[in-house]
Amino acid sequence: MTVETGKIGTIVQRYARQIGVTVVLVLLVIVIAAAAEAGNDELSAAEALLLGVVEGITEFLPVSSTGHLTVTQHILGLTDTDAGKAAADSYAIAIQFGAIVAVAGLYWQRISTAVTRILRPTPGPETAEARQLALALIIAFTPAAVVGFLTSDAIKENLFGLWPTALAWFVGGIAIIVFARRSQIGDRALELITPRDGLIIGLTQMLALWPGVSRSLVTIIAASLVGLKMAAAVEFSFLLGLATLSAATLYETATNGSVIIDEYGLLIPLLGFVMAFVAAAAAVVWMVGYLERHSLEIFGWYRIAIAIAVGIGLLIGQF
Repeated sequence: MTVETGKIGTIVQRYARQIGVTVVLVLLVIVIAAAAEAGNDELSAAEALLLGVVEGITEFLPVSSTGHLTVTQHILGLTDTDAGKAAADSYAIAIQFGAIVAVAGLYWQRISTAVTRILRPTPGPETAEARQLALALIIAFTPAAVVGFLTSDAIKENLFGLWPTALAWFVGGIAIIVFARRSQIGDRALELITPRDGLIIGLTQMLALWPGVSRSLVTIIAASLVGLKMAAAVEFSFLLGLATLSAATLYETATNGSVIIDEYGLLIPLLGFVMAFVAAAAAVVWMVGYLERHSLEIFGWYRIAIAIAVGIGLLIGQF
């Protein structure tokens, strides 16, 4: 399976040149935050940066950012107390903001063009295609948003753990390998997605509420199975992620933002947001280029390997 990047590749290359400037800004923020938050032993600057790197790299890859953050936070000891676990679980969702901004920048041209065509329609197929894509995104967004809103507390209490995450990693890894070895994939462009396609993708999105499953994984596989070519499936995953992650981040910040600030302070968590932005931009650049020449299978083997590693660690008492 290959991905034809076209204009996306050009946008990615142009956007990647801005990462260097962002790195300088990150270093400046580190200095300011370290000075302002000296003595805060709940979340250090180094830990915030590490969490940002983990979030940014894994958010749009089909490996589950929430699963990786859950394991990383456990290793760092951020979940050892009830208050710490509450803050860590909320931060794992709120930190997605950095990745959201990164992909919004990458796809700003497509987003702004689509919005313009919808708000200021002109005769022609482009307007109809923009409206159809927007409708499909709304429909795909709705099921997981509703279920997530109704069950968010239960999910945090029962599924934000290492065993559920390891199980989801393993099962998802097998699913990727089986899918990647299929001889037939879809051939429709993103502009040809239908509301029915959006509904099917949206229903599968509910699976991604389980940490370790991966929103990107279920979106890409579902979009491919309904007939989109791989390039279109990946792009739809990115665009749907903007809506899904934005809603989750805004809701979590509005309801539990004070928990994060009480436990970690204000400026140190911001380091994670900024680093997530940088890491997500770099990860998307790499992923688009990698899928031009390779299939998704490597992600399946990675998921199986990390699931086994975490499982062994749990069995021998290292976690």
